[in-house]
Amino acid sequence: MATVLSVSGSPSPTSRTARLLRDLDARLTAQGHEVVPLDVRTLPPEALLHADFGHPAIVAATELFDRADGIVIGTPVYKAAYSGLLKSLLDLLPQYALTGKTVLPLATGGTTAHVLAIDYALRPVLASMGPAHITPGWFVLDQHIEVRRDDSGIVLEPGTREALEQVVDQFSAALGDREPLGVVA
Repeated sequence: MATVLSVSGSPSPTSRTARLLRDLDARLTAQGHEVVPLDVRTLPPEALLHADFGHPAIVAATELFDRADGIVIGTPVYKAAYSGLLKSLLDLLPQYALTGKTVLPLATGGTTAHVLAIDYALRPVLASMGPAHITPGWFVLDQHIEVRRDDSGIVLEPGTREALEQVVDQFSAALGDREPLGVVA
């Protein structure tokens, strides 16, 4: 099957966004995909802030994007947009780093007032990077993600779980429908 890069743009070590992604990674893995997690917060801050394109960690992250067939991008919403940490990484990637890739944008936030952050902030940036397909994204309210007390994962509100499974399944199916660039169906 496909190789999926699962990118968390959250700066928090106790991130609901990252936990949500790891939960969804398990579903993609069960569907036969190889999933590679990347928490942007683990990259060297000085490399991100000083736009050090040649830093070994940035080069390695760029190679992960290059090798992936699909990319899941998850971010918390801050000030009605995706995280600055995610922006720092996206700025360091080549202009067309998503060429030929299938992308699933996801966001988490504290209020439904931020539900359009995916379509108005994140999707245009992702589209400018040349993906073959951006699947419908999904916004999850923080209150619908419960962190288990033993830190063994999360519990999602049932309606949220069902919606996310459908979105992830659509992404998975789109990975299987990919055609080489330049081929017209």
